[in-house]
Amino acid sequence: MAPTHVHFLEVRLFHEPLLGEDPRLSTAPLLLDFETAQPGIGRPPGLCDMKIVQITPGAAGMYCGGCMKDNALVAAMRRQGHDVLMVPLYTPLTLDETDQTQGIPVFFGGVNVYLEQKFSFLRRMPDSIRKLLSSPGLLRFVSSFAAKTSPSDLGDLTISMLQGEHGYQAAELETLAHWLKQSEKPDVICLSNILLSGLTNGLRSVLGVPVVSYLQGEDFFLDGLPEQHRQEAWRLASQRARELDALIAPSRFFADTMARRLGLPQPGPHVVLNGIRMDDFHPAEQASPAPILGYFARMTPEKGLGLVVDVFLTMRRDPRFSQLRLKLGGSCTGGDVAFVKQIKARLEQASALSHVEFHPNVDRAGKIEFLRSLTVFCTPALYGEAFGLYVIEAMACGVPVVVPNVAAFPDLISMSGGGLLTGSSPQELAQGIGELLLDPQRARAIGLAGHRNVLERFSIERMARETVHVLSRVLEHRRSAGRP
Repeated sequence: MAPTHVHFLEVRLFHEPLLGEDPRLSTAPLLLDFETAQPGIGRPPGLCDMKIVQITPGAAGMYCGGCMKDNALVAAMRRQGHDVLMVPLYTPLTLDETDQTQGIPVFFGGVNVYLEQKFSFLRRMPDSIRKLLSSPGLLRFVSSFAAKTSPSDLGDLTISMLQGEHGYQAAELETLAHWLKQSEKPDVICLSNILLSGLTNGLRSVLGVPVVSYLQGEDFFLDGLPEQHRQEAWRLASQRARELDALIAPSRFFADTMARRLGLPQPGPHVVLNGIRMDDFHPAEQASPAPILGYFARMTPEKGLGLVVDVFLTMRRDPRFSQLRLKLGGSCTGGDVAFVKQIKARLEQASALSHVEFHPNVDRAGKIEFLRSLTVFCTPALYGEAFGLYVIEAMACGVPVVVPNVAAFPDLISMSGGGLLTGSSPQELAQGIGELLLDPQRARAIGLAGHRNVLERFSIERMARETVHVLSRVLEHRRSAGRP
């Protein structure tokens, strides 16, 4: 009789022990039995009997990295057999994959939230009016205007949301909490980011379950608030962070950054690296005849759009790169249009606009096609990127990446081998890109290494397993401490 083989995947999580937990438990590997786990793929005993609710804010009609990450994560958890509900806040989500919130009402409807912020007599409006103002059609309509707002316009509202049960949107919080209690009865709640942490006490008091929050680049938003609101918003975020049962960061860099800025005690946030759904991501069969430099992220100065244009113009002055073309893609909201017009004017003045293509707001298929067409990828965000999902998406397409040696980028390059780190100036970035353009064989090898390592280390399935493990430990710890 042939021997029976039991296949295990060992998952080692990058995180600190839970408060009050034996530190030895946090370093023990999680073994996933792929032959006996039923009915979910790779779901070990003990991780299957909890209902997870994921709460994610819409981004006013624009593609949002956090929304897409949450949506892909929920889909992966469901494929693995877990019971997960995704609840949208503010507006319907705009996504490049199947919407996991389908059939779920939008809570904290953007119109209601705005009116309650501005007019005290509307903070206890009848439920019938609240539901009417939260209709998906109306919210999609107003999203075209809301997308033009920036952190500088949202100081009062941010503080009110962080105040939670004491804020102007307390009625919205009550509605959400009681709907979850009556309809869903979750075991654990996940918040998309710490700006939603004002919901923690209101949800926990009604539902009696642990609340966990992801960290997703909140520092940039909080730092962009008006000076009169910034300090208070950070103070409230720090206070609310301590009320959460756990925090999950997408990189060690961002875990350490937010632990410091929020003044968190040890143990710090867990680290679960972001992942992507890998199907359809693969290298192009043939390279472009002319070299193409590509940028793909929101079309803003903060993501490095202006800087990559500087790099391109610098390289175009070198006769060796006179045939270089530039492709610019990513989310472009109403608030970004003015900056994009400035970029086009600069390119026109430099007689280079005819060598540049713009691809705003493409869907998933368009994004993959865009990335596969590139020779080198460069999105040189300098503000302290928490992760940089666009980096691993480019690598998944076999495209070598050149990024500045800042924030989470060094870890991504180190773990993937899929690119080069340079200084942050246009000249230093141009030098790194030029090295790859002048050595196609090296560029191809780096691109394939990135593709291979992203497949192995940055899948959404791996992210889902590790996230569920963290949530399971949080729930187990809460129960072992005698709390419901």
